[in-house]
Amino acid sequence: MAQPKEVLEKILASLGFQATVEEHKLDEGVLLDVKTDDAGRLIGRQGQTLSDLQYLTNRLLFQQSTDAPKVMVDVGGYRTQAREALVKKAKEAADKVRRWGDAVELEPLNAFDRRVVHQTLKDDPDVETHSVEVDGTDKKAILLRPRQ
Repeated sequence: MAQPKEVLEKILASLGFQATVEEHKLDEGVLLDVKTDDAGRLIGRQGQTLSDLQYLTNRLLFQQSTDAPKVMVDVGGYRTQAREALVKKAKEAADKVRRWGDAVELEPLNAFDRRVVHQTLKDDPDVETHSVEVDGTDKKAILLRPRQ
């Protein structure tokens, strides 16, 4: 069986990072929290390096076992804080849709962040969410509008 913690530790060691990894079970998979003095380099600009690290970890795990758990990689609580801020932003946007009855578009987001927004609002009886293409980028924005 694929071991998420060991896979990530090997990647980090190969890249020359001194780090320890804590593994936490989540409902939707596994959270690997990396502790390092070099957090900024591992997180990258707007979390891009962290996203890439998470992608690589999941790809390697999936190659070892197609039923490997989905892994979320975090460094020093960065993703947890970013996720909380994103959930708050999604709820505020939903409130605007409810109040004014107009569509609200969030800024372009990566797939991971879009999923957070969709999950946050999936049970909202008044608001529906849709990912929409953004010209000139590989990201998509989320459009919130009144539920029909």
